[in-house]
Amino acid sequence: MRIGVSLEYSGGFHEAVDRVVELEKAGIDIAVVAEAYSFDAVSQLGYLAARTTRIELASGVVPIYLRTPSLLAMTAAGLDFVSGGRFNLGIGTSGPQVIEGFHGVAFDAPLGRTREVVDICRRVWRRERLQYAGKHYQIPLPADRGTGLGKPLQLINHPVRERIPISIAALGPKNVELTAEIAEGWQPVFFYPEKAASVWGQALATGGAKRDPALGPLDVIVGTSLAIGEDVEDRLAWTKPQLGLYIGGMGARGRNFYHNLATRYGFGDVANRIQDLYLSGRKQEAIDAVPDELARGISLIGPRGFIAERLAAFADAGVTTLLVRPLTADPAEAVRYVEELLALYL
Repeated sequence: MRIGVSLEYSGGFHEAVDRVVELEKAGIDIAVVAEAYSFDAVSQLGYLAARTTRIELASGVVPIYLRTPSLLAMTAAGLDFVSGGRFNLGIGTSGPQVIEGFHGVAFDAPLGRTREVVDICRRVWRRERLQYAGKHYQIPLPADRGTGLGKPLQLINHPVRERIPISIAALGPKNVELTAEIAEGWQPVFFYPEKAASVWGQALATGGAKRDPALGPLDVIVGTSLAIGEDVEDRLAWTKPQLGLYIGGMGARGRNFYHNLATRYGFGDVANRIQDLYLSGRKQEAIDAVPDELARGISLIGPRGFIAERLAAFADAGVTTLLVRPLTADPAEAVRYVEELLALYL
């Protein structure tokens, strides 16, 4: 299992990169930069590429609706170039709350668009003259929809690699099945090791049965919060605002993927309560309603012995890349947490 770090959406980016540089020397394998309705991930990944030398870099994730497939491919090739072949492209659909609410773009056909985006990216990296007649993307644009002057083009530059690894953020059964079929990696959220197989096992098996062997084994990339010590129980509460926001507020009733996931984990009644509270404006009560069991199950918070047990649980559940987010305001403590985790695992 590879060990890496994920950088926050907002605030303190330069300080976070300073820690990544230090942790690269300590032995981490990868650093991931997220993108939501925050600063874009691409500019920050370019900065991170200039500050690091060995570790892999990845987006976690860039939404497919916000860039054309060709631009996604160009961007990934550019980041792979400036990092010397160290970039992994993490993509996802995000959700209607962000795509429609912040960007004003219709959230439609997530499965079909994801499949076509992956296909187009790989064609661009192979420097094919791009002719694509998909259901959702047509390149060049047909004459009846444009000027008729568009001609097939190929990427001018020669990419460092013609196959840049792609990971997909997916939660629903069909999305996970598609990911297991076509992507090098999978980025689930709120991963609960003991419950993962019952939620995603069938989808992973179905998609894996259609998988091209050339893709290699699926890289299961999981993010989790981290605090190691005998006196870190209070950090469990630090995980709950995000859970409360996502389960309660990231989508309307019936269209909240994270609420659905909590329900599939067996927390349906409390997920409904969190959503009721959050959507009625009682956000702190929604956060307080997040159960300790859920917060603890998806995190690495506790003394060294407990952390070792949880590491084994993540590995047994098939996790191959573990991205940690230290729960501390002290930069030195953040580094210490990760170094202790590396010592426990390695």
